[in-house]
Amino acid sequence: MNNSEIINDSMTSKEMLDILVAKNMEDARQAKKSGGLVCWSSSIAPCEFCEAMGIYTVYPENHVVGIAARKGAPELLAYAEQKGYNNDICGYARANLAYMDVQKCISEEMPLPDVVLLCNNICDTLLKWYENIAYTLNVPLLLVDVPFNHEDEVTQANVDYVKDQFAEIIRQLENLTGRPFDYEKFGEVMKVASQNANDWYDATALCSAVPSPLSGFDMFNYMALIVCMRGRPECGMTFRKLKSELEEKIKNKEGGLRGAEEKYRIMWDGIACWPYLSHTYKVLKGYGANMVGSTYPSAWALRYTPGNLEEMARAYTSMGNNISLKGQIDLRKNIITETRCDGVVMHLNRSCKNCDFLQYEIGQELQRSLGIPITTFDGDQADPRNYSKAQYETRIQALVEVMEQKKQNG
Repeated sequence: MNNSEIINDSMTSKEMLDILVAKNMEDARQAKKSGGLVCWSSSIAPCEFCEAMGIYTVYPENHVVGIAARKGAPELLAYAEQKGYNNDICGYARANLAYMDVQKCISEEMPLPDVVLLCNNICDTLLKWYENIAYTLNVPLLLVDVPFNHEDEVTQANVDYVKDQFAEIIRQLENLTGRPFDYEKFGEVMKVASQNANDWYDATALCSAVPSPLSGFDMFNYMALIVCMRGRPECGMTFRKLKSELEEKIKNKEGGLRGAEEKYRIMWDGIACWPYLSHTYKVLKGYGANMVGSTYPSAWALRYTPGNLEEMARAYTSMGNNISLKGQIDLRKNIITETRCDGVVMHLNRSCKNCDFLQYEIGQELQRSLGIPITTFDGDQADPRNYSKAQYETRIQALVEVMEQKKQNG
Protein backbone atom coordinates (compact mmCIF):
# COMPACT_ATOMS: atom_id res chain seq x y z
CA MET A 1 0.00 0.00 0.00
CA ASN A 2 1.48 3.35 -0.95
CA ASN A 3 1.16 6.44 1.21
CA SER A 4 -1.52 8.02 -0.99
CA GLU A 5 -3.80 5.12 -0.12
CA ILE A 6 -3.46 5.41 3.66
CA ILE A 7 -4.81 8.95 3.81
CA ASN A 8 -8.05 10.29 2.40
CA ASP A 9 -10.08 13.49 2.29
CA SER A 10 -12.27 12.46 5.22
CA MET A 11 -9.25 12.94 7.51
CA THR A 12 -8.08 16.21 9.00
CA SER A 13 -4.74 17.54 7.84
CA LYS A 14 -3.35 16.82 11.32
CA GLU A 15 -4.41 13.17 11.05
CA MET A 16 -2.78 12.96 7.62
CA LEU A 17 0.39 14.53 8.98
CA ASP A 18 0.71 12.08 11.88
CA ILE A 19 0.15 9.05 9.65
CA LEU A 20 2.56 10.13 6.93
CA VAL A 21 5.43 11.14 9.22
CA ALA A 22 5.35 7.78 11.00
CA LYS A 23 4.90 5.85 7.74
CA ASN A 24 7.78 7.60 6.03
CA MET A 25 10.34 6.48 8.60
CA GLU A 26 8.83 2.98 8.81
CA ASP A 27 9.09 2.66 5.01
CA ALA A 28 12.78 3.54 5.21
CA ARG A 29 13.35 0.92 7.93
CA GLN A 30 11.54 -1.73 5.89
CA ALA A 31 13.46 -0.76 2.75
CA LYS A 32 16.72 -1.19 4.62
CA LYS A 33 15.72 -4.64 5.88
CA SER A 34 14.74 -5.79 2.40
CA GLY A 35 17.96 -4.62 0.77
CA GLY A 36 16.76 -1.26 -0.58
CA LEU A 37 18.92 1.83 -0.54
CA VAL A 38 18.50 4.52 2.12
CA CYS A 39 19.78 8.09 1.77
CA TRP A 40 20.46 10.63 4.50
CA SER A 41 19.83 14.08 3.04
CA SER A 42 20.24 17.67 4.16
CA SER A 43 16.90 19.42 4.51
CA ILE A 44 16.70 21.51 1.32
CA ALA A 45 18.76 19.36 -1.02
CA PRO A 46 17.27 18.42 -4.43
CA CYS A 47 15.19 15.39 -3.43
CA GLU A 48 14.10 14.87 -7.04
CA PHE A 49 17.15 12.74 -7.98
CA CYS A 50 16.95 10.06 -5.27
CA GLU A 51 13.15 9.99 -5.44
CA ALA A 52 13.36 9.25 -9.19
CA MET A 53 15.63 6.26 -8.50
CA GLY A 54 13.43 4.80 -5.74
CA ILE A 55 15.93 5.52 -2.95
CA TYR A 56 14.26 6.04 0.44
CA THR A 57 15.37 9.36 1.84
CA VAL A 58 15.35 10.42 5.48
CA TYR A 59 16.55 13.67 7.01
CA PRO A 60 18.98 13.82 9.96
CA GLU A 61 18.01 17.42 10.81
CA ASN A 62 14.35 16.48 11.10
CA HIS A 63 15.28 13.35 13.05
CA VAL A 64 17.18 15.41 15.63
CA VAL A 65 14.20 17.78 15.88
CA GLY A 66 12.10 14.83 17.08
CA ILE A 67 14.79 13.83 19.56
CA ALA A 68 15.30 17.37 20.89
CA ALA A 69 11.58 18.09 21.23
CA ARG A 70 11.23 14.89 23.30
CA LYS A 71 14.08 16.03 25.60
CA GLY A 72 16.36 13.25 24.36
CA ALA A 73 19.24 15.30 22.95
CA PRO A 74 21.45 15.68 26.08
CA GLU A 75 22.61 12.06 26.07
CA LEU A 76 23.62 12.22 22.41
CA LEU A 77 25.28 15.62 22.82
CA ALA A 78 27.29 14.33 25.78
CA TYR A 79 28.36 11.28 23.73
CA ALA A 80 29.50 13.50 20.85
CA GLU A 81 31.43 15.81 23.16
CA GLN A 82 33.18 12.84 24.78
CA LYS A 83 34.32 11.84 21.28
CA GLY A 84 35.88 15.27 20.84
CA TYR A 85 33.19 17.28 19.07
CA ASN A 86 33.28 20.76 20.61
CA ASN A 87 30.00 22.07 21.98
CA ASP A 88 30.35 25.10 19.70
CA ILE A 89 29.51 22.80 16.78
CA CYS A 90 25.89 22.69 15.55
CA GLY A 91 23.62 20.77 17.92
CA TYR A 92 21.95 18.92 15.04
CA ALA A 93 25.36 17.74 13.80
CA ARG A 94 26.57 16.61 17.23
CA ALA A 95 23.37 14.71 18.00
CA ASN A 96 23.27 13.06 14.57
CA LEU A 97 26.94 12.05 14.59
CA ALA A 98 26.39 10.50 18.03
CA TYR A 99 23.26 8.71 16.79
CA MET A 100 25.26 7.33 13.87
CA ASP A 101 27.42 5.51 16.44
CA VAL A 102 24.92 4.43 19.09
CA GLN A 103 21.84 3.99 16.83
CA LYS A 104 19.49 4.51 19.75
CA CYS A 105 17.35 7.50 20.67
CA ILE A 106 14.16 8.58 22.39
CA SER A 107 12.44 9.15 19.02
CA GLU A 108 12.01 7.05 15.86
CA GLU A 109 14.91 4.78 14.96
CA MET A 110 16.45 5.96 11.67
CA PRO A 111 18.22 3.36 9.48
CA LEU A 112 21.84 4.04 8.57
CA PRO A 113 22.41 5.36 5.05
CA ASP A 114 23.83 3.72 1.94
CA VAL A 115 24.42 7.16 0.45
CA VAL A 116 24.30 10.76 1.69
CA LEU A 117 23.03 13.78 -0.25
CA LEU A 118 24.18 17.25 0.68
CA CYS A 119 23.35 20.73 -0.58
CA ASN A 120 25.07 23.56 1.30
CA ASN A 121 22.50 26.20 0.31
CA ILE A 122 21.37 26.75 3.91
CA CYS A 123 24.52 26.15 5.95
CA ASP A 124 28.21 25.42 5.45
CA THR A 125 28.54 23.27 8.57
CA LEU A 126 26.61 20.64 6.62
CA LEU A 127 29.60 20.09 4.36
CA LYS A 128 31.96 18.78 7.06
CA TRP A 129 29.10 17.06 8.91
CA TYR A 130 28.09 14.98 5.87
CA GLU A 131 31.67 14.38 4.76
CA ASN A 132 32.21 12.90 8.21
CA ILE A 133 29.22 10.59 7.82
CA ALA A 134 30.32 9.42 4.36
CA TYR A 135 33.90 8.84 5.50
CA THR A 136 32.92 7.00 8.70
CA LEU A 137 30.35 4.73 7.04
CA ASN A 138 32.27 4.46 3.75
CA VAL A 139 29.24 5.44 1.65
CA PRO A 140 29.05 7.74 -1.40
CA LEU A 141 28.57 11.48 -0.89
CA LEU A 142 26.37 13.27 -3.43
CA LEU A 143 27.22 16.95 -3.21
CA VAL A 144 25.50 19.97 -4.73
CA ASP A 145 27.88 22.80 -3.91
CA VAL A 146 26.04 26.15 -3.95
CA PRO A 147 28.06 29.39 -3.89
CA PHE A 148 26.89 32.19 -1.59
CA ASN A 149 25.15 35.03 -3.45
CA HIS A 150 27.11 38.11 -2.41
CA GLU A 151 25.41 40.34 -4.97
CA ASP A 152 21.81 41.60 -4.88
CA GLU A 153 20.82 39.23 -7.69
CA VAL A 154 21.64 35.55 -8.14
CA THR A 155 24.23 35.50 -10.90
CA GLN A 156 23.98 33.35 -14.01
CA ALA A 157 27.46 32.01 -13.25
CA ASN A 158 26.23 30.63 -9.92
CA VAL A 159 23.18 29.05 -11.57
CA ASP A 160 25.31 27.46 -14.30
CA TYR A 161 27.78 26.13 -11.72
CA VAL A 162 24.97 24.42 -9.76
CA LYS A 163 23.20 23.10 -12.85
CA ASP A 164 26.41 21.50 -14.17
CA GLN A 165 26.66 19.43 -10.99
CA PHE A 166 23.33 17.72 -11.64
CA ALA A 167 24.92 15.55 -14.34
CA GLU A 168 27.47 14.27 -11.81
CA ILE A 169 24.69 13.44 -9.32
CA ILE A 170 22.97 11.38 -12.03
CA ARG A 171 26.22 9.59 -12.92
CA GLN A 172 26.84 8.74 -9.24
CA LEU A 173 23.30 7.40 -8.81
CA GLU A 174 23.65 5.21 -11.90
CA ASN A 175 26.87 3.76 -10.50
CA LEU A 176 25.31 3.24 -7.08
CA THR A 177 22.14 1.51 -8.30
CA GLY A 178 23.56 -0.22 -11.37
CA ARG A 179 20.63 1.13 -13.40
CA PRO A 180 20.20 3.92 -15.97
CA PHE A 181 18.78 7.12 -14.52
CA ASP A 182 14.96 7.11 -14.76
CA TYR A 183 14.34 10.38 -16.60
CA GLU A 184 10.60 9.70 -16.98
CA LYS A 185 10.18 9.27 -13.22
CA PHE A 186 12.44 12.28 -12.67
CA GLY A 187 10.05 14.43 -14.72
CA GLU A 188 7.08 13.18 -12.70
CA VAL A 189 8.84 13.90 -9.39
CA MET A 190 9.72 17.42 -10.56
CA LYS A 191 6.02 18.08 -11.20
CA VAL A 192 5.06 16.73 -7.78
CA ALA A 193 7.80 18.62 -5.92
CA SER A 194 6.93 21.90 -7.68
CA GLN A 195 3.23 21.50 -6.91
CA ASN A 196 3.97 20.60 -3.28
CA ALA A 197 6.10 23.74 -2.93
CA ASN A 198 3.17 25.83 -4.19
CA ASP A 199 0.70 24.03 -1.89
CA TRP A 200 2.98 24.57 1.12
CA TYR A 201 3.31 28.28 0.40
CA ASP A 202 -0.39 28.77 -0.36
CA ALA A 203 -1.42 27.18 2.96
CA THR A 204 1.12 28.88 5.22
CA ALA A 205 0.68 32.28 3.52
CA LEU A 206 -2.83 32.37 4.99
CA CYS A 207 -1.18 33.52 8.23
CA SER A 208 -1.54 37.02 6.76
CA ALA A 209 -5.26 36.96 7.67
CA VAL A 210 -6.38 38.80 10.82
CA PRO A 211 -6.69 36.94 13.10
CA SER A 212 -4.30 34.38 11.67
CA PRO A 213 -6.03 31.00 11.39
CA LEU A 214 -2.71 29.25 12.12
CA SER A 215 -0.14 29.65 14.85
CA GLY A 216 3.41 29.53 13.56
CA PHE A 217 4.13 26.91 16.19
CA ASP A 218 1.56 24.62 14.55
CA MET A 219 3.24 25.40 11.23
CA PHE A 220 6.47 23.99 12.70
CA ASN A 221 4.71 20.60 12.93
CA TYR A 222 3.61 20.65 9.28
CA MET A 223 7.16 21.46 8.23
CA ALA A 224 8.05 17.79 8.78
CA LEU A 225 6.18 16.92 5.57
CA ILE A 226 7.69 19.57 3.31
CA VAL A 227 11.14 18.59 4.64
CA CYS A 228 10.76 14.82 4.39
CA MET A 229 8.22 14.17 1.62
CA ARG A 230 8.49 17.05 -0.81
CA GLY A 231 8.71 14.64 -3.75
CA ARG A 232 5.60 12.62 -2.80
CA PRO A 233 2.01 13.39 -3.92
CA GLU A 234 0.51 12.82 -0.44
CA CYS A 235 2.53 15.78 0.87
CA GLY A 236 0.59 18.20 -1.34
CA MET A 237 -2.67 16.44 -0.54
CA THR A 238 -2.13 17.24 3.13
CA PHE A 239 -1.28 20.90 2.47
CA ARG A 240 -4.35 21.36 0.26
CA LYS A 241 -6.45 19.94 3.10
CA LEU A 242 -4.73 22.28 5.56
CA LYS A 243 -5.44 25.22 3.28
CA SER A 244 -9.14 24.37 3.08
CA GLU A 245 -9.30 24.08 6.88
CA LEU A 246 -7.60 27.44 7.32
CA GLU A 247 -9.90 29.10 4.78
CA GLU A 248 -12.87 27.83 6.78
CA LYS A 249 -11.38 29.28 9.97
CA ILE A 250 -10.82 32.63 8.23
CA LYS A 251 -14.46 32.64 7.13
CA ASN A 252 -15.50 32.05 10.76
CA LYS A 253 -12.92 34.57 12.07
CA GLU A 254 -11.35 31.80 14.16
CA GLY A 255 -7.77 32.46 15.29
CA GLY A 256 -4.89 30.01 15.52
CA LEU A 257 -4.09 30.64 19.20
CA ARG A 258 -6.00 27.86 20.90
CA GLY A 259 -8.12 29.35 23.72
CA ALA A 260 -6.66 32.85 23.47
CA GLU A 261 -7.39 36.05 21.56
CA GLU A 262 -4.79 37.30 19.09
CA LYS A 263 -3.71 40.72 20.44
CA TYR A 264 -0.25 41.03 18.93
CA ARG A 265 1.28 39.58 15.78
CA ILE A 266 4.94 38.74 15.74
CA MET A 267 7.53 37.49 13.31
CA TRP A 268 9.82 34.72 14.59
CA ASP A 269 13.32 34.88 13.14
CA GLY A 270 15.41 31.72 13.23
CA ILE A 271 14.94 28.04 13.90
CA ALA A 272 12.61 26.97 16.70
CA CYS A 273 14.09 26.29 20.12
CA TRP A 274 12.93 22.66 19.96
CA PRO A 275 13.83 21.57 23.53
CA TYR A 276 11.62 24.39 24.83
CA LEU A 277 8.99 24.58 22.11
CA SER A 278 6.12 24.41 24.60
CA HIS A 279 7.58 27.09 26.87
CA THR A 280 8.32 29.52 24.06
CA TYR A 281 4.80 29.07 22.69
CA LYS A 282 2.99 29.36 26.03
CA VAL A 283 4.77 32.55 27.08
CA LEU A 284 3.75 34.26 23.83
CA LYS A 285 0.23 32.88 24.05
CA GLY A 286 -0.07 34.22 27.60
CA TYR A 287 0.18 37.74 26.17
CA GLY A 288 -2.04 36.97 23.16
CA ALA A 289 1.01 37.15 20.88
CA ASN A 290 0.68 34.97 17.80
CA MET A 291 3.58 34.04 15.57
CA VAL A 292 2.28 34.85 12.09
CA GLY A 293 5.49 35.78 10.27
CA SER A 294 8.36 33.45 9.48
CA THR A 295 10.90 32.75 6.77
CA TYR A 296 9.76 29.12 6.61
CA PRO A 297 6.84 29.52 4.14
CA SER A 298 9.22 30.85 1.48
CA ALA A 299 12.12 28.53 2.40
CA TRP A 300 10.51 25.52 0.74
CA ALA A 301 8.70 27.47 -1.99
CA LEU A 302 11.11 26.04 -4.56
CA ARG A 303 9.33 27.13 -7.71
CA TYR A 304 10.52 26.07 -11.14
CA THR A 305 9.01 24.76 -14.35
CA PRO A 306 9.12 20.94 -14.28
CA GLY A 307 11.68 19.74 -16.80
CA ASN A 308 13.68 22.98 -16.67
CA LEU A 309 17.00 22.19 -14.94
CA GLU A 310 18.20 25.78 -15.13
CA GLU A 311 15.15 27.05 -13.22
CA MET A 312 15.58 24.18 -10.77
CA ALA A 313 19.23 25.15 -10.20
CA ARG A 314 18.22 28.78 -9.68
CA ALA A 315 15.56 27.80 -7.14
CA TYR A 316 18.03 25.80 -5.04
CA THR A 317 20.61 28.60 -5.33
CA SER A 318 18.22 31.35 -4.21
CA MET A 319 17.50 30.10 -0.68
CA GLY A 320 16.91 32.84 1.89
CA ASN A 321 19.99 31.82 3.90
CA ASN A 322 22.13 31.99 0.76
CA ILE A 323 21.45 35.54 -0.36
CA SER A 324 23.13 38.86 0.42
CA LEU A 325 22.51 40.87 3.59
CA LYS A 326 20.32 43.27 1.61
CA GLY A 327 18.36 40.33 0.21
CA GLN A 328 17.83 38.90 3.69
CA ILE A 329 16.66 42.28 5.01
CA ASP A 330 14.25 42.73 2.09
CA LEU A 331 12.91 39.20 2.62
CA ARG A 332 12.01 40.00 6.24
CA LYS A 333 10.59 43.42 5.38
CA ASN A 334 8.18 41.75 2.98
CA ILE A 335 7.18 39.12 5.55
CA ILE A 336 6.58 41.73 8.27
CA THR A 337 4.55 43.90 5.92
CA GLU A 338 2.50 41.09 4.36
CA THR A 339 1.67 39.44 7.70
CA ARG A 340 1.15 42.79 9.49
CA CYS A 341 3.48 42.05 12.40
CA ASP A 342 3.70 44.29 15.47
CA GLY A 343 7.10 43.00 16.63
CA VAL A 344 9.94 40.58 15.96
CA VAL A 345 11.42 37.83 18.14
CA MET A 346 14.92 36.80 17.09
CA HIS A 347 16.24 33.45 18.30
CA LEU A 348 20.03 33.83 18.70
CA ASN A 349 20.65 30.18 17.98
CA ARG A 350 24.03 29.04 19.29
CA SER A 351 24.08 26.35 16.59
CA CYS A 352 23.83 28.95 13.78
CA LYS A 353 26.51 31.52 14.54
CA ASN A 354 26.66 32.93 11.02
CA CYS A 355 22.92 33.64 11.15
CA ASP A 356 23.33 35.23 14.59
CA PHE A 357 25.86 37.74 13.28
CA LEU A 358 23.56 38.65 10.39
CA GLN A 359 20.57 39.00 12.73
CA TYR A 360 22.18 41.96 14.50
CA GLU A 361 22.60 43.84 11.21
CA ILE A 362 19.16 42.77 9.98
CA GLY A 363 17.49 43.84 13.23
CA GLN A 364 19.12 47.27 13.16
CA GLU A 365 17.85 47.92 9.64
CA LEU A 366 14.34 46.61 10.36
CA GLN A 367 14.06 48.91 13.37
CA ARG A 368 15.39 51.87 11.39
CA SER A 369 13.26 51.42 8.27
CA LEU A 370 10.03 49.96 9.71
CA GLY A 371 10.13 51.29 13.28
CA ILE A 372 9.21 47.82 14.52
CA PRO A 373 10.27 46.68 18.03
CA ILE A 374 12.61 43.69 18.18
CA THR A 375 13.75 41.47 20.99
CA THR A 376 16.29 38.68 21.05
CA PHE A 377 16.91 35.67 23.27
CA ASP A 378 19.70 33.11 23.56
CA GLY A 379 18.90 29.50 22.79
CA ASP A 380 19.69 26.52 20.64
CA GLN A 381 17.82 24.31 18.21
CA ALA A 382 18.88 21.12 20.04
CA ASP A 383 21.03 21.85 23.10
CA PRO A 384 18.86 22.76 26.13
CA ARG A 385 21.88 24.07 28.06
CA ASN A 386 21.88 27.28 26.04
CA TYR A 387 18.40 28.50 27.02
CA SER A 388 17.13 30.43 30.03
CA LYS A 389 13.39 30.47 30.72
CA ALA A 390 13.77 33.64 32.82
CA GLN A 391 15.61 35.49 30.08
CA TYR A 392 13.02 34.50 27.48
CA GLU A 393 10.12 35.54 29.71
CA THR A 394 11.56 38.98 30.52
CA ARG A 395 12.47 39.66 26.88
CA ILE A 396 8.96 38.80 25.69
CA GLN A 397 7.42 40.89 28.49
CA ALA A 398 9.49 43.89 27.37
CA LEU A 399 8.55 43.37 23.72
CA VAL A 400 4.85 43.20 24.58
CA GLU A 401 5.10 46.43 26.61
CA VAL A 402 6.63 48.24 23.64
CA MET A 403 4.10 46.79 21.18
CA GLU A 404 1.25 47.86 23.48
CA GLN A 405 2.66 51.37 23.84
CA LYS A 406 2.90 51.69 20.07
CA LYS A 407 -0.72 50.56 19.69
CA GLN A 408 -1.86 53.15 22.25
CA ASN A 409 0.10 55.85 20.44
CA GLY A 410 -1.60 54.86 17.20
